[in-house]
Amino acid sequence: MIEYGKNRIGAGSQVFEPVTLGFPSREFMGKSGFDGTTIGKDAVLRSGTIIYCEVVIGDRFQTGHNVMIREKTRIGNHVSIGTGAIIEGNTRIGDDVNLQSMVYIPTSTEIGDRVFIGPNAVLTNDRYPPSGIGGLVGPVVECDAAIGANATILPGVHIGEGALVAAAAVVTRDVPAHMLAVGAPAKIRDLPTQIAPIQRKR
Repeated sequence: MIEYGKNRIGAGSQVFEPVTLGFPSREFMGKSGFDGTTIGKDAVLRSGTIIYCEVVIGDRFQTGHNVMIREKTRIGNHVSIGTGAIIEGNTRIGDDVNLQSMVYIPTSTEIGDRVFIGPNAVLTNDRYPPSGIGGLVGPVVECDAAIGANATILPGVHIGEGALVAAAAVVTRDVPAHMLAVGAPAKIRDLPTQIAPIQRKR
């Protein structure tokens, strides 16, 4: 394991080399003694995982291969990050979250508990790249929401509690709680009758 700074990983964890913990952000490059990565017990870190400094992660965390998690991110308990996923810095992720392979999460995103995000989904935080107009504003995904494969979520969009985003949808505006976003650009519809009771119970 390659380590930078001061790292802590809980009992019962498994690390499959090569894994890098505490990789320095620009402010800590060339320095020592800074806070690295903190991970709770029973983690599984698969080969190619790189986790930056000042990241705090709960128990029963696991990664696929070649995962990158940038600095100052907070992740709860029982979270799974799929192969090739990227989580940029200053992001908050709750408990029991499942991010599938190749998901991209930008800086300043907030993700609640029990959220599912399907493979190749892309969340964005820059409405007018590369101008910087309006600054970087990450999406907010509330508890129990689910986002399908290849969906795109625009900056600052709020996905409500228990809402669903269909595969390949391009979400340009907020999705109310327990509603469905489908299409490109996405239109808001009622949840299908067979799904609605499940989402409301989660």
